[in-house]
Amino acid sequence: MTRMSFAEEIESAADRIADMSRPDLQIILRRAALMLRNVAGVSLEPATEDALNAIAAEMRVSRSDLIQIVLREWLETNTYLPVRAIDEEGETDGTA
Repeated sequence: MTRMSFAEEIESAADRIADMSRPDLQIILRRAALMLRNVAGVSLEPATEDALNAIAAEMRVSRSDLIQIVLREWLETNTYLPVRAIDEEGETDGTA
């Protein structure tokens, strides 16, 4: 979804806010928040942008954080960066 089509969707929702269900309104507001968080950055093809935004929302990370994760892992996989050492005996809280 492009920024313009999303802006039109938000305007349409504002015009019919009394008719919208709470879950639909929550979805639109979360998308808006995600797009606002990810304003700066790299210009990408619409399909790539949509995929990144969907994955970022699913993982509950910002688009910028997701791009950093993907880029770092690609660089490590292709030996442009050393692979980070994992302390398998240390304690973790389950987050990356």
